[in-house]
Amino acid sequence: MATQQSTIGDRPADYSSSGRAAAPAARKLGIVSKVLIGLALLVVALAGIIAIQPSDFRITRSAKTAAPADVIFAQVNDFHQWNNWSPWAKMDPAAKNTFDGPAAGKDASFWWSGNDQVGEGRMTIIESKPSEQVSIRLDFEKPFKGTSTSEFTFKPDRDQTVVTWSMFGKNDFMGKAISLVMNCDKMVGTEFEKGLANMKAIVESPSPSSPAPSTDSPPKTES
Repeated sequence: MATQQSTIGDRPADYSSSGRAAAPAARKLGIVSKVLIGLALLVVALAGIIAIQPSDFRITRSAKTAAPADVIFAQVNDFHQWNNWSPWAKMDPAAKNTFDGPAAGKDASFWWSGNDQVGEGRMTIIESKPSEQVSIRLDFEKPFKGTSTSEFTFKPDRDQTVVTWSMFGKNDFMGKAISLVMNCDKMVGTEFEKGLANMKAIVESPSPSSPAPSTDSPPKTES
């Protein structure tokens, strides 16, 4: 018995060629789906790793200086003095600065805006204990938003003063992510060390108003 063949016009229909053409497309779609699922799982895993990072952070550095506590306190309690020793002031000497509130002490405020190294933000003194402590609220606007606290303490140690500079606060999701790829303690702590060294050099230098000791021989008197 003769087999009847379906035709389109005078040519037989070829169903096998369309099937062969669809197979590679299906394989490609399967590969793309697997890649997308893998990426999604990777993103979820990374988000989980970031989420379990510590929420609290604290960076602290200390230095000893021969200057009395009240002299060092004056350098920190007055934002106008910071350009003399702050390492961030040296990163961008052309940064814009604005001072608000009292000249020094509680509620004194300092706004800055500069290059990518210093960013933009505001510092406000929230507590000031003469010769003991200065606490500052830090509000960062650029390169990313965030709020933390900076604290200076001054403690006598025999004939010296121990100055401790700390920064602490809460890490949001972005802060936790940054801490995975950057050693923030080392990065910020290194600048704290530079600032404390700069301050030490200033407070230990002789006062311009102090007369220099004379090296001349005492005048001879005639008998």
